[in-house]
Amino acid sequence: MNTQSIKFKLTVFNFLEFFVFGAWLLSFAKYMFSTLHFSGSQIGSVFLTLGLASLVMPGVMGVIADKWLSPNKLFALSHLIGAVFLVLLAREHTYNGVFWMTFLYLMFYMPTIALDNTISYCILTKNGLDVVKSFPPIRVWGTIGFIIATWITDLMGWGTVATQFYFAAAVSVALALFTFTLPDCPPDRSSEKTLAQAFGLDALALLADWKMFLFFFFSMLLGAALQITNMWGETYLDNFKNIPEYAHTFIVEHNGVVMSLSQISETIFILTIPFFLKRFGIKTVMLMSMLAWFLRFGLFAVGSPVGLGAVAIILSMIVYGMAFDFFNISGSLFVEKEVDPKIRASAQGLFMIVTNGIGAMIGAKLSGLVVDMYRDGNTVDWFKVWGIFALYALVIAILFALLFRYKHKPEENFAVQH
Repeated sequence: MNTQSIKFKLTVFNFLEFFVFGAWLLSFAKYMFSTLHFSGSQIGSVFLTLGLASLVMPGVMGVIADKWLSPNKLFALSHLIGAVFLVLLAREHTYNGVFWMTFLYLMFYMPTIALDNTISYCILTKNGLDVVKSFPPIRVWGTIGFIIATWITDLMGWGTVATQFYFAAAVSVALALFTFTLPDCPPDRSSEKTLAQAFGLDALALLADWKMFLFFFFSMLLGAALQITNMWGETYLDNFKNIPEYAHTFIVEHNGVVMSLSQISETIFILTIPFFLKRFGIKTVMLMSMLAWFLRFGLFAVGSPVGLGAVAIILSMIVYGMAFDFFNISGSLFVEKEVDPKIRASAQGLFMIVTNGIGAMIGAKLSGLVVDMYRDGNTVDWFKVWGIFALYALVIAILFALLFRYKHKPEENFAVQH
């Protein structure tokens, strides 16, 4: 198989992996809010399962892929099982049913994100290709897949109905079958990775260093901010339909397309990271991310579907790219440069646990409680809700600026390797 064929297949592979997620993730809270009439606390608890799954399963699946079952087969099996849970989720209408089906589905989907990287790296390496140069142009199609799936769900009117889950299940099955067309990556049974390493536990010693403790602590708090926007963005825009003069505006009727502008911004801002890191250093870049989160939420607070309010909403989508990338990617690069190579992989695992795991759970649960505080039936006082979230981001930024000490060295050479 020639290199162009390999790259094309991996592009399709990454496209479908995140297409499955984009088909339902951003519209999920809107579906639970508008169709199932769950409370904010219940919606927060359902999204909490994403954090729980991120804490447990990637490490477990990583050990299995390292020692017993090839990543390809494990990836395909996870998507086939996941498709079953998506179908079951589509049939559930009670809080308990939705909670458990979501949790079981994410237990199998979340590990596939890491397995996607493992398979892609393995195949590129086996075919003599430079992973650092070859993978980013392939991986960006994952984000494009997420965006296109969001558009399809939105334009087909599936965002508030269970069809979105059947759609994601069908694509998940197609992806599982497609995986069998890729070159196999047999498990490395000589791997000496321990369970502690798989879960990032041997990196806990880093927390004894005050600088690293603060870095991981603030990373956790920013992980909560990311979960807030994933949960409530579409729900917020969709809720304007209860106001007659806004009901038939583009932003309301196609809120999924509007929200996907955030992912488009993400693909643009990622290209600027090496410049900003080299020029300003990790502290300033992460501070930019925190202030961007403040703007993201603050612009939502004053937004509306028409006039200057619509401009505020679009600007909020644009600053999302800085908020997300300058934290997630830059944070990962900071870990890469600051940590002893012997525990680098574990430290990256710990970074993912505190952001996508613990942080996501905090954001899910607490944001649901805040929404309930300002909810009256099917309407929410979003100005107050987003105002609280904006204040949260601003307080984090101020504390980070005061507490985190890091001397930037302009000669440091940062390169985006993801």
